[in-house]
Amino acid sequence: MTEDRLSNQRGQVAVATLGREAWWLQPMLIVLALGGFMVYTAWAALQGTHYEYKNYFSPFYPTFTKPEWWPFSPAFLILWAPAGFRFTCYYFRKAFHRSVLLTPPACAVADARAGYTGESRFPLILMNLHRYFLYLAMVELAVLWYHAARSVVFDGRLGAGIGSLVMVANVAFLSLYLTSCHSFRHLIGGRLDCFSHCPTRHALWGQVSRLNERHDLWFWLSLFSVGLTDLYIRLLSMGIISDMRLF
Repeated sequence: MTEDRLSNQRGQVAVATLGREAWWLQPMLIVLALGGFMVYTAWAALQGTHYEYKNYFSPFYPTFTKPEWWPFSPAFLILWAPAGFRFTCYYFRKAFHRSVLLTPPACAVADARAGYTGESRFPLILMNLHRYFLYLAMVELAVLWYHAARSVVFDGRLGAGIGSLVMVANVAFLSLYLTSCHSFRHLIGGRLDCFSHCPTRHALWGQVSRLNERHDLWFWLSLFSVGLTDLYIRLLSMGIISDMRLF
């Protein structure tokens, strides 16, 4: 088969795909999900209240007291770090390019605009700061684990409520998301020239690589869990719902 005939067949397949498949559905759902999360996070951060209930603490707010010189909500003192990590991660970049920039929106679908330059120019070149946001996110994750531990202590004794499960599940999903990150995988073993000389790091790298295969899943689960955790604690603090003790 000649090269011209192969090119023609590829063109026919692309046109057929454009005619049959709802290629726009996934980009639309991603835009709605990401947009909804951003709107809720911005609204919750602007409130500056109802982020703590007994031994439960929202992941959107800092544990320290807001400085007197800071005129805005205390949430903005810390949210920039996990937001920077999440919005520069490799999966988000893929979702953002396909669903927002439409470059391309799907396989066999042309780019929405010409002259795409990738991440070589401002502001998309800032995506390369991801590895540095990783270190900040690791500090924030440690703080969230501390809050999760506090959520199972009631009046000095171990216990659990629905809020405890929500907070522990949230920090578990966030941990899976962070440790499945491409930059974390590189940090564990990407710089090694010879794995046989570092068997422990090679074993860890293998485990992280398996998590990395489902990085998109951990992205979405952790995105929803962190928002739902803040919402649950906010509703408790406002008195709209009550927390049920399990033991």
